[in-house]
Amino acid sequence: MAKGQEQAAPDAVLTRIGQVAMLHHAGDREEARSRFLGLWAEIGEHGDPLHRCTLAHYLADTQDDPGDELAWDLRALSAAEELAGEGSGDREEGGGEPAAARALYPSLHLNLAADYDRLGHREAARLHLRRARRAAAFLAADRYGDRVRAQIDRLARRLADAGPDGEAGPATEGPDRPDGWWGPPRQRP
Repeated sequence: MAKGQEQAAPDAVLTRIGQVAMLHHAGDREEARSRFLGLWAEIGEHGDPLHRCTLAHYLADTQDDPGDELAWDLRALSAAEELAGEGSGDREEGGGEPAAARALYPSLHLNLAADYDRLGHREAARLHLRRARRAAAFLAADRYGDRVRAQIDRLARRLADAGPDGEAGPATEGPDRPDGWWGPPRQRP
């Protein structure tokens, strides 16, 4: 196969991740988590950074425990940073990091901000929210970019309303969640 054709071929692992994500968005969280973990076992801790980042990003949303969600989101960010450090041919003209990594950062930092908020770590939440806002400046003015920016604004308002001690109450569940997940509310102890 010619090099150009090879690059145009779909990525089978990303396709599989996307299929499981559709299962998750359809409401089968437990099965999605199980399948995502199976894919994680196949990919491994040292697999392709884009695969690990994407998978960990989705796996975080299937977790019941906020601490587990944070751990998966941190894995996703770590893999994105590894991806950004690669000498990839995916670099855009004038850009310092691969376009794929640059497109992931706003959502990754937004999810981390939401994780830290749910865990009551307001300063860490605000730090990642600032990083999400800076990274969102590189997003296109399209549906995805607009959605991420709106989610950043919602979380910023909630963190501002909560004040430094977070007395405004727990993070919102459901459609207004900053990570955009529309599945059933998470069970809290």
